Amino acid sequence: MSGTGAHGWGFTDDRGAELRAPAGPARVLAYVRAGAALLDLGVVPVAVYGSAHDGAEPDPAKDGGLTVAGVPYLGPGRALDEERLRELRPELVVDVTYDGKSPYAVDEGVAERLGVPLAALSVGGDLSLAAIVGRFGELGAALGAPVPAAGAGELAAAEAEVRAAAGAAGAGCGVLALSGGGVDQVHLARPAAWPELARLAGLGVRLLDPGPGPGASWLTTGWDRALGLAPALVLYDSRAHALRPEGPERLPAGARLVPWNPELPPSPTAYARFFRALAEALRP
Repeated sequence: MSGTGAHGWGFTDDRGAELRAPAGPARVLAYVRAGAALLDLGVVPVAVYGSAHDGAEPDPAKDGGLTVAGVPYLGPGRALDEERLRELRPELVVDVTYDGKSPYAVDEGVAERLGVPLAALSVGGDLSLAAIVGRFGELGAALGAPVPAAGAGELAAAEAEVRAAAGAAGAGCGVLALSGGGVDQVHLARPAAWPELARLAGLGVRLLDPGPGPGASWLTTGWDRALGLAPALVLYDSRAHALRPEGPERLPAGARLVPWNPELPPSPTAYARFFRALAEALRP
């Protein structure tokens, strides 16, 4: 069940939890990534919270249009002030899940104590980008947002730009996605584990795999490994906690840099913006 009907509002999230409410929730509290996606789809949250990586102030890389829209940021989800939450009177909490079992950024008990349903939508690498975006579109529609047909067209156009740019760049343009962990450490992304990177590979972008080693999503290693892969273009983690990779000791001279937020809002608009930036960087 999804949306509002004769028996009230209902939605089944990606944990298989069947959520119920007497009427369609109008006041949504959300993890910042989910909240930014809902905002793109036309649903304005009453407030958002961060993850364990986030601090007392919102991370500009993850904010989307939330600050401009005047949506309050409440700090990390595991340290929320529940008295303030009660003052906000949320009717639904929206988070993401990577394992299909637990919400990522908030304690499920918070929603239980508030007496409101919690929806967790999957953003893990076992799903395609289209499936992830589609599920957020379904939740947006269930919350009364217009059908995001325009956004879907925007994303399709951006994907066409990437395909054309990747073809023009040729096989010599290797792209490495990474997150700077410190002066001696870097996390190299495994492309198949990230839905947007897997989609880019499907569009013809030559994503570089870091090779064997521990870690399902990242290979944590030294910067010399990144140098050895000789990327022509680097997608670097632009979140506040990640180190920006600059200097010849970390990357090949002349490597182009494009910011990448591994927690992009799962909306067509957000992914289209990222894809267009990459397409521009790929063009010879």
